[in-house]
Order: sequence, then structure tokens, then C-alpha cells
Amino acid sequence: MSAVNITNVAVLDNPAAFLNPFQFEISYECLVPLTDDLEWKLIYVGSAEDEKYDQLLESVLVGPVNVGNYRFVFQADPPDPTKIREEDILGVTVLLLTCSYIGQEFIRVGYYVNNDYDDEQLREEPPTKVLIDRVQRNILADKPRVTKFPINFHPESNENGVQSAVNPSPEAINGDEEENDPELEIKVKIDAGAQPAGHPSPEANNADGPENHSALDIKKKIEV
Repeated sequence: MSAVNITNVAVLDNPAAFLNPFQFEISYECLVPLTDDLEWKLIYVGSAEDEKYDQLLESVLVGPVNVGNYRFVFQADPPDPTKIREEDILGVTVLLLTCSYIGQEFIRVGYYVNNDYDDEQLREEPPTKVLIDRVQRNILADKPRVTKFPINFHPESNENGVQSAVNPSPEAINGDEEENDPELEIKVKIDAGAQPAGHPSPEANNADGPENHSALDIKKKIEV
């Protein structure tokens, strides 16, 4: 059983302009006292084909953590568009929210993100060069993919006193994420309301064009 459970994630300011900061209100409970910090990270996947385009948007340390319930707002800068290939800025990608303890990642929450123009005419007739200040992102906050990794929260209790730094694969632990393990259930709400009209679903956005991310590739990115 995990020593830390995420009880709620609220995606704030969503949808929002591409260049706006990300904001997540995270609630979690700690079941046993922890002497070290929890490390929360937010990662933007710039390409489903190449990890070198991933951007670590923010990393914060929280702790030491005593037994109890906690809530905080995790804010991160938007990705640097100059580090994303032009053909990958628009369309569907992935945002990864992770938490680790002593270098061991024990939970990962993946969100699909749909980037598109905020104007119907621009969506129908996109300019040759992306107008980044007119791009709007929409985090599909009601459909997260949650993966848990079993870790040792008290490595000092090991017989040999050696901490393992390798996490097993999520598939070997919980099969197909939250659907097979009730502990993986997570409440997610969208504070900013429904998706605006004119923004296609990720499936629709990936239907045509080799330049768009494959939904299958992005799913693999979340799970691996």
C-alpha cells in the first residue's frame, strides 16, 4: 500500500492560452510520516516520436511530510515553443504530472492536451508559420491516465540498507492503469467549464495528416 495517495487533482485555468502558466490544485494524503521531500514534476511532451523534445516545466520539493491531508497549487511555466518542432505545436500531445520519493517515481498522471487556434478562420485556413499568441490549449482533464509504481518509502528498513533506483514497468504492476485497481481512482474536475466550441477531440484531430501525433504513440508515452 502506498504511503501517499493523491485524492484530487483540479486543473485550473482551462482552457487557456498556450503561453499561460499551468495550474493544478493537488490534494493528497500521507498515511505514514516521511523524513524526505516529495518531488512533484510537470513534463510537457513535445513529440511522441522523440523524447529529446520533452520539457520539464517545473519541479518542486514538498516536505518533510507528516501524517495528514494536504493541498497546494502547483504552477508551472508554459513550454518554450522555440524548443518544439513547428509541425508539433498544433494538435494533440501529452502532459505528465509525476511525484517521486527519494528518486523513485510512484505515481504518474497523464493528460491529453489539444492545441489549436482560438479563431475559427485560423483553424480553417492556418497560416504557414504558427501564430503562437493565438494558440489555445485545452487539457482533457476529465480523462486522465493514472499509473502507480510500488516503491520503498522506508529504504532504511531494508536488510542490506540499499535503495533500489529502478522502478518496474506499470504494465507489470497494474495492467491497464486505473481500470484494474480501485486504488488508482482519482477525482478530476475542470474549474473553467466545458471545452469551447470549435475545438475538436483528440481523436478527431489525429484523424488526418501524418504530421499529427498518433494517439497510440501518445498513449505509449503516458504508460512508459
